[in-house]
Amino acid sequence: MPEPTKKDETPNGQPEESVAPDSNGAPPLPEISLEVSPPPEAVAEGKEPVETDGKKPEPPEPEPLQAVVAQEPSPTENGSNQPQPGGVGVKEQTESANSAVKEEGSCSPPPPDDDGDAATTPSPTPQAEDANSLKKLSVELPNDSVPVPAMGRKDSVWSLGEGQAPEELDKPIDTPPLSILLIEKPQSGTVPVGGDITFVAKVEAKDLLRKPTIKWFKGKWMDLASKTGKHLQLKETFDRFTKIHTFEMHIIKAKENYAGNYRCEVTYKDKFDSCSFDLEVKEAEQGSQNIDIRSAFKRSSEGQEDAGELDFSGLLKHRNQREPKQQDDTPEVDVWEILKNARPDEYEKIAFMYGITDLRGLLRRMKKIPKEEKKSEAFAKKLEPAYQVDKGGKIRLVVDLADPTVELKWYKNGQEIRPTPNQRKYIFEHKGTQRIMVINNCTMNDDAAYSVAAGDEKCTTELFVKELPVKIVKGIEPVKTTVNERIELECEVSEEGAQVKWMKNGVEVPTGVRSRYRVKCEGTKHFLVIDDASREDTGTYSIMATGGTSEAHIQVDLKPLKIYQDLQDMTVMLGQPIKLHCEIYPGNVPGRWYRNGQLIQPNDRINIIHRNKVHRLEIETSSLHDAGDYTFVPEGYSQSLSAKIHIIDPPRVHLDSLNFPDNTVTVVAGNKLRLEIPISGEPAPRVVWMKGERVILESGHRVRAETYGDQTSLTIEVTEREDTGNYKIVLQNEAGEATASVKIKVVDIPDPPEAPLVPTVGGDWCSMTWEPPKYDGGSPILGYFIERKKKQSSRWMRLNFDLIKETSFEPKKMIEGVPYEVRIFAVNAIGVSKPSEPSKPFTPLAVTSEPTMLVVDDVTDTTVTVKWRPPETIGAAGLDGYLVEYCIEGTDDWVISNKELTEKTKYTITGLTPGCKILVRVKAINAAGASAPRTLQHSVLVKEVIEPPKIRVPRHLKQTYTRKVGEAVNLVVPFMGKPRPKVIWLKDGEPIEPSHVSIRNTDCDSIIFIRKAERSHSGKYEMTVQVENHVDTAIIDIQIVDLPGPPQCVTIEDVWGGNVALVWTPPKDSGNAPITGYTIQKADKKTMEWFTCIEHYHRTCITITELVVGNEYFFRIFSENMCGLSEAATQTKKSALIVKEGTQMKTPEYFDHDFKEAPKFTQPLINTFAIAGYNATLNCSVRANPRPKVIWMKNKIVIVDDPRYRMFSNQGVCTLEIRKPSPYDGGLYTCKAINDLGEAQVDCKLEVKVQTQEL
Repeated sequence: MPEPTKKDETPNGQPEESVAPDSNGAPPLPEISLEVSPPPEAVAEGKEPVETDGKKPEPPEPEPLQAVVAQEPSPTENGSNQPQPGGVGVKEQTESANSAVKEEGSCSPPPPDDDGDAATTPSPTPQAEDANSLKKLSVELPNDSVPVPAMGRKDSVWSLGEGQAPEELDKPIDTPPLSILLIEKPQSGTVPVGGDITFVAKVEAKDLLRKPTIKWFKGKWMDLASKTGKHLQLKETFDRFTKIHTFEMHIIKAKENYAGNYRCEVTYKDKFDSCSFDLEVKEAEQGSQNIDIRSAFKRSSEGQEDAGELDFSGLLKHRNQREPKQQDDTPEVDVWEILKNARPDEYEKIAFMYGITDLRGLLRRMKKIPKEEKKSEAFAKKLEPAYQVDKGGKIRLVVDLADPTVELKWYKNGQEIRPTPNQRKYIFEHKGTQRIMVINNCTMNDDAAYSVAAGDEKCTTELFVKELPVKIVKGIEPVKTTVNERIELECEVSEEGAQVKWMKNGVEVPTGVRSRYRVKCEGTKHFLVIDDASREDTGTYSIMATGGTSEAHIQVDLKPLKIYQDLQDMTVMLGQPIKLHCEIYPGNVPGRWYRNGQLIQPNDRINIIHRNKVHRLEIETSSLHDAGDYTFVPEGYSQSLSAKIHIIDPPRVHLDSLNFPDNTVTVVAGNKLRLEIPISGEPAPRVVWMKGERVILESGHRVRAETYGDQTSLTIEVTEREDTGNYKIVLQNEAGEATASVKIKVVDIPDPPEAPLVPTVGGDWCSMTWEPPKYDGGSPILGYFIERKKKQSSRWMRLNFDLIKETSFEPKKMIEGVPYEVRIFAVNAIGVSKPSEPSKPFTPLAVTSEPTMLVVDDVTDTTVTVKWRPPETIGAAGLDGYLVEYCIEGTDDWVISNKELTEKTKYTITGLTPGCKILVRVKAINAAGASAPRTLQHSVLVKEVIEPPKIRVPRHLKQTYTRKVGEAVNLVVPFMGKPRPKVIWLKDGEPIEPSHVSIRNTDCDSIIFIRKAERSHSGKYEMTVQVENHVDTAIIDIQIVDLPGPPQCVTIEDVWGGNVALVWTPPKDSGNAPITGYTIQKADKKTMEWFTCIEHYHRTCITITELVVGNEYFFRIFSENMCGLSEAATQTKKSALIVKEGTQMKTPEYFDHDFKEAPKFTQPLINTFAIAGYNATLNCSVRANPRPKVIWMKNKIVIVDDPRYRMFSNQGVCTLEIRKPSPYDGGLYTCKAINDLGEAQVDCKLEVKVQTQEL
C-alpha cells in the first residue's frame, strides 16, 4: 500500500479543526469518500485532472444525495480533548471532462457513553453503474489494538481499482431516469433508537408558477401530515435566489416502530413525482465474536443479518474479471486476530485478501469488538491523539518515557525532524523523563501527522492548524452609472492571497474566459471589473470571505433620451397618405412603432424608415383601420412618443338599399316598424331623425331613433295612424352634412260605429239602425257584422256571416223576457274594427192574459169594492199592476178609478153617487202594455147592506192572560160588522185611562197594548162592538204577577238530638200569584255559610235532620211562586245548638291572642357558587305579622323590573331566581323584609364561575 499523503486544505479553503478522542481512547469513526475519475476520453488521452488557482474546479450543478443522521452537538474548545459528534456522509458525483472533484464526508468520534448507538450513514440509493468512470475509496478505520502512531491520516487515499477492462469501454452508458419535479430525493437512512434523522427533498421552481404540493406517507396510505408533533416535524423553505423549494421531514427521538418504508409525493398541476425510501432503527447489540468473518461479510446481497448497506462488489467486479480465480485451498485462519493486530491502513488490504467485500459491515463489527488496552514498555505517557493550534501560534508535544535512556526520534509525515542550529522552528526540551518538542510560528504546512519513536515503539498524533478567518477591511461601494461605461468594484481584505467569492443577487458571478466579468487581485485588494456595462448588470453585488461579507448596489441606467421633434397629431381624409415623423437622440437607438398598442410590421402599404436621428412611418393610402393612437418606443427606454391619426369621411345615406317605391314605407297599424338605413362617414356621423319640426330621440319609449356603426334605424314599437308622414334624416360630421327623406304610411282598421238604436221591440224580435264610422282607416268600408248577447252574459253571438252593406238590421229568434244588447263591427280591407258601444238594453216582451174571477166584494152608499184573481198567463214581462175602470150603466164612458197601478187583487171604487148602477172592468198592466179587460157580467147598485157585529175572541184570550211585571202586553181581538162598528173598552166597569193602556181600532179588529206591565194592570177588560142597534160583548181577564215576599215569623219549635223543628207563616205578599213552595237553608254560626236543606217544599213546618253535634245553627226560608224565589229570606232570630245527649258541657271563654310580630329571618341567606349559564336560586325564610313587604337588592341597589330575576314569596319562604347568570351577576345580594312593626335584612355573596371544557 502506498504511504498516505497529507491533504493541506479542505474543499472550502479552510483547515479542518482537530478532533480529539475521549478519555478512554476511543478512536474516531472512519470516513469514507468516493472520488469519480474523469470520463474515459480524458483517461485515454492521458489527461490529468487540473486544478486552477490553487482550488478545485466546481462541478457543473452536482446533485448531492445524502441522508444525514443528527447527533446532539457538544462545544469544542482549543486545547481540549472533548469529542465532536457528527454524522457520516457518503456522496457520489460525476465529474466533468475538464475537472476532477473529490467529495469527502467528515466523521467525528461518538460520545464516550454511546458506543452501541454510534451514528452511521447508510449508502445512497444505488446509482446505475457508469462504465466510463473510475471510483476511488478513502477509508480510515479505528483499531484499539494498534498503537496510535500506527494510525493512518484521516484524509489518506488508496486506490481500489486501476481501470476498466477493454471490453467494458465500448458498452453504452446507462443513464438513470430523470425526475420530473424532484431535483433531490430523500435517501434511505439508519438511526439508533432515541436518535434524530432528517430526510430532505428539493424541487426546482423556475418553471412553476406557484408552490408545489408535497405529501409524506408511511407505508402505502398513512399520511404523516396529521401525525406531526413531538416526534415528527415537517418543514418547508424557499430560496429566492436559487428558486428551489426545500422540504424536510424531521424524526426526533426515533423508536423501533418508526422503521419501515416511507414515500414522498410531489404534485404540481398535471405533473407528479414520487420517491420511496426506507428508515432502519438500530438497537445497540453485543454480537458474538466467534463467527466466521469471511462468511459474514461476503456480500450484502446474501441476506446476512449484520450485512452493511454499502456493497463494494461493483467496484471490484472488473478486477475479478481480469485476475484468474484462485482455488480456495488455503487453511482456515482467524481473520479477527489478523485485523486486531493490523494497522488501520491495512484493513482494506486484508479485507480484499480474504474476500470480504462488505466494508460497511466490517467497520460496524470492528466497532463492537471490546477494546484491549496494551501497556507500553517505552512510554509512560504517549502523545495525545490530536492537537490543535491557531495559525501563527506555537504548540508543545510532550511524551513521558518509561526509560529516559532510550533514544527518541520525532517524525513529521514519516520524515524525521532534525534540529537545526540556525532555525528556531522546532525546539526540543528534556525535563526529567519528559521529552518535549515545541513548534513555533505554526503555518498550514505544520498541519500534519507527527510521531515519536522510542526504540521499537512509536506513538502518533495529529496537529491541526486553525486558519484565522479572513475579514473584510474595506467593503465595496455602490455604483450608479450608464450603459457602455466601465464598472470596477474594489474590496480590501485582511490577508493576502485570501480566497473570496463574488456574488450577484445571491448567485456566484461567472468569471470564465467568455464571461463579461473579470476578477483580479492585488495583494489584499480584490477587484471585479465590468468593461461594457449594460442594464442587465443592475443588481446587488457582494463579496464573501471566511470572516465576513460586503455588498453594494449597482445601478446601470440608460443615457437620457432627447426628443428633437415629437410626433404630431394628424387628420387625414380617407384614401390620402399618412406620414409620421420624429427625431430623437441618441441617433443609433432603434425603435418600434405601435398602433393602439399593437406592433406595426412593414409591408407593401406600410414603410418604416430609420436614418440616424430620424424615424418615419409612411402609409400610402389611408383606410379606416389606420385611425388610432400611434406610439414610437425607443428600444431600452420607458419613454415613448405618441400621436393620434384621425381618418375622416363625408357622411352619406344609402336609401337605394331599401327597395321601396318612392321611398314610401307602408305598415299596418299595431305592428312594429324597424326601418334600418345604411350610412357611412368617418368619424361616425351624428344622426338626427325628424318628423316635421319634432326631433325623435334615442330615449323614446314607443318611437325612438338608434344608430349603430354603419347604419341608423327608426323603431316604432306599436305603429299608430298618427305616425303617418314624412321623416327626415340629417347626418353631420367633421367632413360635411347629408340629408334624406322617408315617407311612412300607416293603414289601420276603421273606427267602430256609434252605438246602434233599437226603435221597435217585439215578442222575439227587434229592429236596429246605425250610422257608418267616422274614419274608415284609409280603406273603404266593405260591410258590417252584427252581434248580440244577453245582458247578464259576457258571450257575444255573431248574427250574420255575410257582410251587411246596409245600416239597418232586424234580429229574430230572441227569448221573451230576456234583456239583450246589440253591437256593430265595421270591416275594410285591413280588417275588422273594434266593436261599437252596445245598444241600450232591450227586452222582447208580450202582454198578459186578462184577469179572472172578477166579483163584487162590498157595496156602500158611495163605494163599491171588487176583487179578482191574477191572469192565467202572465208572460216573461211579469205583472206591474192592475188598472180598474168603471162606467154608468147605459154609457161607454169608462172612467179610470185608480190613477196609479195597484198590485193588490182588491180595490174599492170611491166617490160614487148613491142609488146609481155601474159596470166595472179590470186590466192587467206590464212592460208590454195592457191586457184585455175583465168586466162584471151585471151592473152593481150603489147602496150599503147592514151586517150585525160579531167579536171573534182568540182561544188563548178565553182563559186568564198572565204576564210578569215589566213585560209587554199586546192583544189583538178581531171582529165583524157593517157598516164599521163602534168599539168601547172598560176595566172593571170603568173607562180605561189612555195614559196607562193604549187602544187602537180598525175596521176589523181592536188592539190593546201595554208597554211595561205593572201589577195594577191586572183585572177584567170588557170589549163592546156596536152597529146601529146591534151589540156584541167579550170579557178578557189579564193577570200581572211578581216575585213573592219572604215568609213571616220563622221560629224554632224544638231541638232534639241532631234534629230541629221549624214553623213559619206564609208571606204577606204572594206576588199576585199562588205560592208554589219554600226553600229552607241552614248556616253554622262559626262560618255563617248558607247551605240549602230542601227546595220546593209546600208545607209551613219542617224537621231538619242530620245536624252535626256540637254545632250551632241558624235557619232561613225563601218563598216561591211562578215568578221564582223571593228576593229576601226570613231568618230565625235564635240559633239551635246541637248537644250530645246525656252530657252538658260548659263553653269556656277564650281570649284572642295577639299574633303581631316584627320581621325576623328564621333562615338566613347562604353564600353560593353558581355555574355560568345555569339558573341559580337564593332562599331564606322570614316570620312576621302582618305580612311583610320583601325587597331584594344587589350590591345595595334594589332590583326592580329586571327580566333576568324572578322573586317568589310563599308561606314566609323568599326565593330569588337568577336566570342563566354570567360572571357579571356575581356580587352581594340582600333580602329585606318590612312591615309596620319594623324591618330586618340578611346578606350573602354569589360567585359565578365559568365552566371550562376539558381537553
